[in-house]
Amino acid sequence: MDIFFERHLVGTIDNAADAAPVFRYATDWLKLPGAFPVSTTLPLSNRAFEWEILAPWLINLLPEDDDDLRMMARILDVPHTDVLALLGKVGRDVSGALSFSERGTTACTVLPIASEADLERILNDLPARPYLAGEEGVSMSLAGVQSKLSVRLLEDGRLAIPINGAPSGHVLKPDSRERLRGSVQNEAFCLTLARRVGLPAASVTTGCAGARSYLLVERYDRLQDGDSLRRLHQEDFCQALGLPPAAKYQHSQYRAAKGSFARMMDRLRAVGGGTEVMQLWDMLVFNVLCCNTDAHMKNHSLLLSADGVQLAPLYDVMCAAVWASITRNLALDVGGKRDGGYVEGRHWAREAEACGLAPRRARARVAQLASQVQAELTATAEEVAAMPAGPHAVLDDVMEAIHARCRTIQNTLAK
Repeated sequence: MDIFFERHLVGTIDNAADAAPVFRYATDWLKLPGAFPVSTTLPLSNRAFEWEILAPWLINLLPEDDDDLRMMARILDVPHTDVLALLGKVGRDVSGALSFSERGTTACTVLPIASEADLERILNDLPARPYLAGEEGVSMSLAGVQSKLSVRLLEDGRLAIPINGAPSGHVLKPDSRERLRGSVQNEAFCLTLARRVGLPAASVTTGCAGARSYLLVERYDRLQDGDSLRRLHQEDFCQALGLPPAAKYQHSQYRAAKGSFARMMDRLRAVGGGTEVMQLWDMLVFNVLCCNTDAHMKNHSLLLSADGVQLAPLYDVMCAAVWASITRNLALDVGGKRDGGYVEGRHWAREAEACGLAPRRARARVAQLASQVQAELTATAEEVAAMPAGPHAVLDDVMEAIHARCRTIQNTLAK
């Protein structure tokens, strides 16, 4: 299987019948001035990378939900356990900049969605046809467990489905009507709030299609370049640490080594992102303040380029406290404490030390962000309510939960 960046051959996975697959960079790619590694675990080199190193990077490009994966594989007529076969079918528009089996393009080759009714039908059909698998010309896959769709926003405001290797520019996340009421406005609120307090965060808006609402997230791994949409390369922290998706939670049932926030910090420094460690700390703090219990290793990423590594913006942030069915335990501990409502000053200090940060400075940043977050709650709710999908009753609950969490954190910082 060949792997491409636009017109360039990046490398090849040799899948010989009598041996485990190995990956090698193309000689011309290694000579290219703008060459970047496909992963920080696969640095630019003439060596052959064994399957044990390659597999975690590849597996993390596929959907995590087993039902979605099996349904996709059934539609595509490939085994759901065959990572290479799946990426060969749907890997022309994945997270990051690379395309599998066939070259991607930067052109706007799309199937426009003609009406809101058509979009509503697509959203209603997603459970049976995840990521539009099998649709002629559609070859895209998005990792994660939430139903979503890669789309292109056209100049006239319509949405379209990229085909024939064209890049998507946005991720559309439909409402979750059965389990998570107001999920669209909840996530729009949290990401807008992050931006308002000065954190880099994915740009979002909302929309409606008949009885359905949706969140429209601008992809930070895409760059408009004139009439072309260029891909930027990225990987999540599971990929950066060589871990499978099952290891993304610190207390998952995965039996081998798992992730932690300190391991993310160490990896960020190791790959050249040491100047951004306080920004990563801010992201940890913000997720706790927002009661986001799903800030796992795959919901933090790195941008990779020939110039080095950069921390990616925040994405996939929601306030879990407004839903009774969602765990109150954090995806990654803070100083050994799992419940964000009981994180005290000593836990922040302990986590800061594990991350190689000065505890006093780190705790001061917690206090500063808590104050900034509270100051922006009302304006954030107004901004989200003005988006196309309008307000939702959940916004009051989100504001109340985040305000309460900030006050709790402030009151316990001295403990």
